[in-house]
Amino acid sequence: MSQSLKITLRSGKDDAVRRFHPWVFSGAIKKMQGPAWDGCHAEVFSNKDEYLGCGVYQDATIAVRLLAFAPERPVTFGPDFWHEKLMAAWRLRQLAGLIHNPATNVYRLVHGEGDHLPGLIIDHYNGHLVIQIHATGLYRFIDDIVQGLQAVYGDALKSIYDKSRETLPETFWKDKEPKGFVVGGADATVEVLENGLSFLVDIEKGQKTGFFIDQRENRQLLTRYCRDKKVLNTFAYSGGFSAYALKAGASEVHSLDSSARAMDLCVRNVALNSAEDRHKAITEDAMEYLRGSAESYDVIVLDPPAYAKHQHVKHKAVQGYKRLNLEAIKAIAPGGILFTFSCSQVVDMRLFHATVMSAAILAGRRVRVLHQLTQPPDHPVNMFHPEGQYLKGLVLLIG
Repeated sequence: MSQSLKITLRSGKDDAVRRFHPWVFSGAIKKMQGPAWDGCHAEVFSNKDEYLGCGVYQDATIAVRLLAFAPERPVTFGPDFWHEKLMAAWRLRQLAGLIHNPATNVYRLVHGEGDHLPGLIIDHYNGHLVIQIHATGLYRFIDDIVQGLQAVYGDALKSIYDKSRETLPETFWKDKEPKGFVVGGADATVEVLENGLSFLVDIEKGQKTGFFIDQRENRQLLTRYCRDKKVLNTFAYSGGFSAYALKAGASEVHSLDSSARAMDLCVRNVALNSAEDRHKAITEDAMEYLRGSAESYDVIVLDPPAYAKHQHVKHKAVQGYKRLNLEAIKAIAPGGILFTFSCSQVVDMRLFHATVMSAAILAGRRVRVLHQLTQPPDHPVNMFHPEGQYLKGLVLLIG
């Protein structure tokens, strides 16, 4: 490709690319030849001038997000490319039983590196799609992505909302207007079904794309442990775990979140599933509540936001997880159950397990692990990109 940017890597910096890792870091680059601008087509070569793959360049720490590897060459990132990739992602969700599922119409269609489309997230909400692009270079292809989605879903598509305003830097939008709805759309609140339960999703103002889809299977697992139990759902957001606990026959569910807006949505979702009489909403900081409350619970769910998004804050995050789990373990009645999670990418399962164990030691409680949890199949992990396995959880029996 005559207009491609040619990138040559330093000696010894090609091993990760040869193992199909989809990122090329700026520090690995020896030289660049050709036009270099965010979104330009980049071909990557070893120090010995061996072709390794091609992708999208960006002037950033992650300089190239690779979309194709040797021996594929040349690859043009036009409408046909995006349609083919999006169709492959759709087929994976079909294989997972999420397409045309009468009980569930909310799922992740594209999970970045896990679907060989690094930097791209697309979630499906009952025929409505929400796009979040995490790389300025990739945003150049937004129109082709939209066109590809229209081809995949056809008449079943109700709207497409571009929510990249929240994931790209402020400087990127200096001379651009965030798109919002790019196809259809009027009301940004969508009603969806998950395992037969109804939820309202605010795709415009809600966290992430509007709903934490990655906890679908873990919410379902919670139902095994809630009948006739008193349950506390911390960091409740829109009440996913709360609604499942109530459905399972919990005697009482307390939903806790520091955001009044989140609590309002949580209350509405509980009402949508007709379980208000056993539900209490609490707007308070989770740590302060756990430390100050005299309440004892049979089941507690800890699903905090990411405490660490970068390596340099990992230690601080681990201490935060330890303090939070300590207070939760102390608040659980003997024989109770703790569902505890971390979505911090830099905190792996081994470290998370050790952190929770430290909390259990400090609490002086006997603890057994019943389940080790992760993200569902619509959030696939590229084996060559282990960083994509961000969600980890433990279900613990507290003695």
